[in-house]
Amino acid sequence: MKQELLRVKDAQCRIGRHRVLCVADFAIASGEHWCVFGGNGSGKSLLSQLLCGDLFMGHDHLHYASDFAIADDVLVVSFEEQQKLWALDNRHDISEYSDTALDQGTTVSSLILGTCVADARYESIVDALDLRALVMQGIRYLSSGQVRKALIARALFRRPRLLILDDPLESVDRDSQQCIAAVLATWMTPDTATLLLCRRERDILPGITHMALMDNLTLVAQGPLAEMLAGDEFRRIAHRRVTLPRMLPQALRDRILPLPDDDVPMIELRAVNAGYQGQLVLLDFSWTMRKGQHTLIEGPNGSGKSTLLSLINGENHKAYGQEVTLFGRKRGSGESVWDVKARFGTVSNELHNKYVKGWKVLDVVVSGFFASIGLYDDSGASEHNAAKAWLRTLGVEALAGHYYHELSFGEQRLVLLARAMVKHPTILILDEPCVGLDDYYRMLILGTVDLIAATTTTHIIFVSHTSGEEPRCINQRITLRGQ
Repeated sequence: MKQELLRVKDAQCRIGRHRVLCVADFAIASGEHWCVFGGNGSGKSLLSQLLCGDLFMGHDHLHYASDFAIADDVLVVSFEEQQKLWALDNRHDISEYSDTALDQGTTVSSLILGTCVADARYESIVDALDLRALVMQGIRYLSSGQVRKALIARALFRRPRLLILDDPLESVDRDSQQCIAAVLATWMTPDTATLLLCRRERDILPGITHMALMDNLTLVAQGPLAEMLAGDEFRRIAHRRVTLPRMLPQALRDRILPLPDDDVPMIELRAVNAGYQGQLVLLDFSWTMRKGQHTLIEGPNGSGKSTLLSLINGENHKAYGQEVTLFGRKRGSGESVWDVKARFGTVSNELHNKYVKGWKVLDVVVSGFFASIGLYDDSGASEHNAAKAWLRTLGVEALAGHYYHELSFGEQRLVLLARAMVKHPTILILDEPCVGLDDYYRMLILGTVDLIAATTTTHIIFVSHTSGEEPRCINQRITLRGQ
C-alpha cells in the first residue's frame, strides 16, 4: 500500500519583487515517480525548494508523514548542489602548503561513501555509472558531467526515501546520459519515490509514472504520465515557437577592432600539450582557424574542451612557451591578458554563476565592455545605449532594471549573450551555451548565433557535448576524444 510522504496545499509564496509561486494541491507517495515539467522560469526548482521546506513563506502549507524527515529522507541532485560542493571543496584547498603543490580534496570515493565502508552495493553502483577510473580523483579536477555522475552515485548508495533530480542528464555526454538513465530506471521501484525536474521532453526518464506541469510559477495540471503527455497543456508548454529578427541593426554590426589580413590565421596552435594534475588531455594538438570559419569543438566530458578554450582566451598560462598564435601574434610576445580578452566575448556556465545577487541586468551587460564581473569602471551613454540595443534585439529590454538573480535561467543566458556581444568581439566563445535551457531558449540561442554569424564579422567557437545541438553556421569541426 502506498504511503503519502508529503503534501503541499493552498500555497502562495512571494518570490522576490515580481513573482508569486502558486500550488493548490500536490502530493508525493512511495512508489510514485513524478516528472515536474516546465520551461525556464516556470517554477520547477521553486516547487522543489517548497517541498524541502526551503521557502519560509511555504512552511504553513507543508504536511509530512509522521516518520518522514527532510534532512534524513531526501537527497537532491542538482547543478546548484554541485556548485555548493565545488565551492566548499575549493575553500578547503591546501595545495599551496603542500610539498607537492597538490591537494586532491574530496575524492569521488569519499563523496559517495561519506563515513560508510565500501561494500558490494558500492562497487555495483560505481561500475554501473562507469566511475571506476575516477574513484580516487578529486572532484575539483573533474568535468561537470563527471561530478554529476558522482552525485547520482552518492544518492543511490545512501538510498533516500525521496530522490529529487534536477535535470540529471544535463551537461553530460551522450554515453553518460544513457548510463545514467539506465541506472535511475532500476532505482524507480514501488519502494522508492522520485521527483524529476525536467524542461525537455526528450529528457523524461524511463520509469516515470506521473507528471505535473508548471507554467508562470503555477502548477497548472497533474496526473498519470501518459494522460499528461497527450494533453493540450503539455503541447502548449513543450512546443513554444521562436521568432527572431531577420537582420541585426547596423549599430550592432559595426566592427571595432580590425580583422587580421586574409592570409593570417585567427587562431593557430601547433603541437600543443596541455592538461591538469599531471594528466595530458591535449597531446601534440594542432588547429588552425581562419577568417570565415565558425568552429564546433565537441567531445565527451573530460576530453579537454575547456582546457583548449583556456589556451586561447588568456586564462591558461600553459599557452606561453608553446606555439599558440592569436591574430598573427604569438602568445607571450608582449601582449597583456586584456589585449587578448578585448578580442573575445564569452558565454559559459562558469560565467553564468559568477553573477550573484546585487547586479542589475543593464550593469551586467555593460560590464562586457570591461571584461569584469560586475560594473566597476566608468561607463557612459554610448555603452548604455549599446547594451539596451542588444537587450532589445534579444527581446528582454524590459528586464534592464531588474536584478540578474531574479531572472529565469533562460533570461539570464540571453543577458550574458548581450554582455558578450556589446563590444563587437572578433570571436564569440559559446561554451555549452544550451546547458540548462528548455527547447524554446535553445532554439532562440542557436538562431541568434546564426544571425550573428550571418550579419556581423564576429566568428563563432561553439563548444558542445550534445550531438546535433549546434548552430547552422558551423563550417569547421574539431572532435576531442580524450586520452
